[in-house]
Amino acid sequence: MEEKLISLIENSIKKNWDSKAFTDYNGETLQYKDVARKITKIHLLLEAAGIQPGDKVALCGRNSGNWCVAFLATITYGAVIVPILHEFKPDNIHNIVNHSEAKLLFVGDQVWENLNENSMPNIMGVICVKDFNLVASRSQQLEFARENLNALFGKKFPMLFLKDHVSFKPETSPEQLAIINYTSGTTGFSKGVMLPYRSIVSNILFCQRTIGLKAGDNIVSMLPLGHVFGLVFDFLYGVCAGAHLYFLTRMPSPKIIMTMVAEIHPKVISCVPLVVEKIIKKEILPSIDNKLGKLLLHIPVISDKIKVHAREACLSLFGGNIKEIIIGGAPFNPEVEAFLREIRFPYSVAYGMTECGPIICHSPWNEIAYMSCGKAADRMELKILSPDPLNTPGELVCKGTNLMCGYYKNPDATAQVIDEDGWLHTGDMAITDEEGQIYIKGRCKNMLLSASGQNIYPEEIESRLNNMPFVNESLITMSNSKLVALIYPDIDECMKHGLDEKSLLRQLEISKDELNKELPPYSQITRVIMRNEEFEKTAKKSIKRYLYQSTNF
Repeated sequence: MEEKLISLIENSIKKNWDSKAFTDYNGETLQYKDVARKITKIHLLLEAAGIQPGDKVALCGRNSGNWCVAFLATITYGAVIVPILHEFKPDNIHNIVNHSEAKLLFVGDQVWENLNENSMPNIMGVICVKDFNLVASRSQQLEFARENLNALFGKKFPMLFLKDHVSFKPETSPEQLAIINYTSGTTGFSKGVMLPYRSIVSNILFCQRTIGLKAGDNIVSMLPLGHVFGLVFDFLYGVCAGAHLYFLTRMPSPKIIMTMVAEIHPKVISCVPLVVEKIIKKEILPSIDNKLGKLLLHIPVISDKIKVHAREACLSLFGGNIKEIIIGGAPFNPEVEAFLREIRFPYSVAYGMTECGPIICHSPWNEIAYMSCGKAADRMELKILSPDPLNTPGELVCKGTNLMCGYYKNPDATAQVIDEDGWLHTGDMAITDEEGQIYIKGRCKNMLLSASGQNIYPEEIESRLNNMPFVNESLITMSNSKLVALIYPDIDECMKHGLDEKSLLRQLEISKDELNKELPPYSQITRVIMRNEEFEKTAKKSIKRYLYQSTNF
């Protein structure tokens, strides 16, 4: 693998000089030449501040064109970028900035309102990504450079700024550190994943082979760029392909997403399962026909004509130009997936971890098997620690080019997940088939043990329960050796049917009893507890299970 990330970025900027690069939805649009100009100005700021190649620069804010500019300016300068999820609490952001030893912080204006520079004593300055103004400084050189930035730029480029002036210094080695990405995690602790250039380049090359975007194709970016899934699949791959990225700049809802894709006609959308499931159930099925939608969801024998109609309706609602929707970050609802397969809608399921930057498994939509996350990604090797991987789940382990260097300043945590032979232990239980398709059963740490010693994977029960009437999301836990279902109801559906709390509980009990008929005795639900608010989640919308574990509900 000889490609260099910085060279891929530089070449794409030059090749697509007059094309659109980033658009904030209902806001500013930057062409690739605008991005190059902004990058060069930020290089002048970094140089004036005394930032050296290899120094850490933190970046925290909502998705936007300027967020991407700050990221690209940092890595093309030779510094190490530390993207931080804007959804983190202020104390966690302060801790990450300090732990990463960042010397500079780029921050969104909304995030900055809740931060305190005195809690980050080692940074020399804070720059707002909205307009790149300096909002806090401990450096006179940085202040002078920001106040005189246009003059400094004009002195360096007295005539027009041309594509020939774009000359970034590529990474010196595939092992050079590019990104420290702090995990959101479901256990409450953030670890700094050190991703070298080889990992990022390997992931981008994999995207090029399996997705195949062309210059000028539109991408709707709704995943947080502070998380490596959106960072690589949407942003970095999109830039290297010369695509045009649109950013929502706020929390996506099905209504906002549907409005946006109808205007933009994207080629690719990457998202978490929850987004697709809500759009299918609330927007697509009712638009086809409510009765027909319910029939399709349970996949009876239906005519090809009805399937074609359903497929056309789905494609139209996703903008009519969609090449593929890539779903990752959490398990996909099997009935919604079965519906999409039945109508041959172009979706695929990707599986990975921040520690692999992120991809471990993925196959194109027309190759992936039902309820599978595909085969091993290019340059990755997989193994299931089971005496019978075709039938008995075991922990999935992997090694290869995508693998991280380790956790920043945390060798003990690194040793816990990467064994002496170089295998990364994913913490997920899986089986495989004879073609190499991987099927994730659930997290090792989430697995429950019945009184009779049977393994129970709560994610499998939850995915079926979430498809029952009036259920928005659920979590299966164990109390006194009995399975309990915590359910957050679908408020819109409840209001539509005029259900009060007592009637809703009765409906949930009916759903529980219906589901239990399909489950083996050892994994049947004994009790339903209704919640009045959503479960607390990580940035990739995984429920923070540790907050809801109890032995005595």
